[in-house]
Amino acid sequence: MRAIIVTGLVSVICWGVFLLFLSRDRSRYRNCYLLFIALVSVIPFLLSLAGSYRRNSAAVMVNLFLAGILIVPFFLIHNGIVMIRKEGRHLSQLLSLALGIAILLGEAASAVTIAGFYRADQFPTIEDFYHSAHYVIGAIISVTVIYGSAAFLIFLLYTLFLQLIPRKKDFDFVIIHGAGLLKGEKVSKLLSDRLDKAIEVYRKDPTPPKLIPSGGQGADEKFSEAEAMKNYLTAHGIPEADILMEDASTTTLENLQYSKRILDGMEGRKYTALVTSNYHVYRALRYCRKIGLQCTGIGSHVALYYWPSALIREFIAIHVEKKHAVLFVAGWLLCIAALFIPLMH
Repeated sequence: MRAIIVTGLVSVICWGVFLLFLSRDRSRYRNCYLLFIALVSVIPFLLSLAGSYRRNSAAVMVNLFLAGILIVPFFLIHNGIVMIRKEGRHLSQLLSLALGIAILLGEAASAVTIAGFYRADQFPTIEDFYHSAHYVIGAIISVTVIYGSAAFLIFLLYTLFLQLIPRKKDFDFVIIHGAGLLKGEKVSKLLSDRLDKAIEVYRKDPTPPKLIPSGGQGADEKFSEAEAMKNYLTAHGIPEADILMEDASTTTLENLQYSKRILDGMEGRKYTALVTSNYHVYRALRYCRKIGLQCTGIGSHVALYYWPSALIREFIAIHVEKKHAVLFVAGWLLCIAALFIPLMH
């Protein structure tokens, strides 16, 4: 009983801390790790509830986790092949394939490294291990892959969690992120999904909001993305009077900056929603925080095969920011340093 109370209390505290920071700002990167800690804190509590079956329950959890690790690289490689078939061989479409191969190589290196501890004649000491260059290299590769995979998993979990948070429906404005037009004039499937989600929000709202399609004209486009989006909206029954175009932006950040200018010029309440693809919501909210735009992120549907590569792009985009790049590398160096702690004893 004591174990149940202690583990339950720890879990409640972890969830409380996460929800507190979440309520303050959903775009903070620390929320990703706080959610992960909260989820992990549930495991000891569940095991304590299992009583005398906790060892068997723990074994089942470990085996499921290991099976998942083994399956992930093959799933990503398969997804990468599907992406190439459907989207072409652009660099951005090769991300899931490249990550799958990297994880598979890392798992192979881990297997070789672990196998190196077992010989037919003896079990090597830790000093033997550290004096074998190929074991050290294998260990570094293993830690690197595990560290990178864990960071991505933590990011993925929070991205999914953002889609599950209940939201209010009484919006005053809905910003719709643009996307490239097919053949310079047609709304793509990705963009139509965003527009359909915005239309859904519009029709469910008790007081229909103003829609702000946002996107300028690219060099290969016959007209702005905002205009193409407006035509789509009016063709689906949205009154032109409820559409405020933003047709000057060329990037995600500009989408938000220029849309905010429209909002700043309006009077009255400005409870705002931001509609973009579900994988893109988190990064868009980060930009909103930077420019002081308060809004609720709403994700539109994305084809399942497209989602892994898109999320990898988002993960990379966030970690190339100076602050997060430094923290990511610092965390990796700490993990590598931990490999050599046994030598200090």
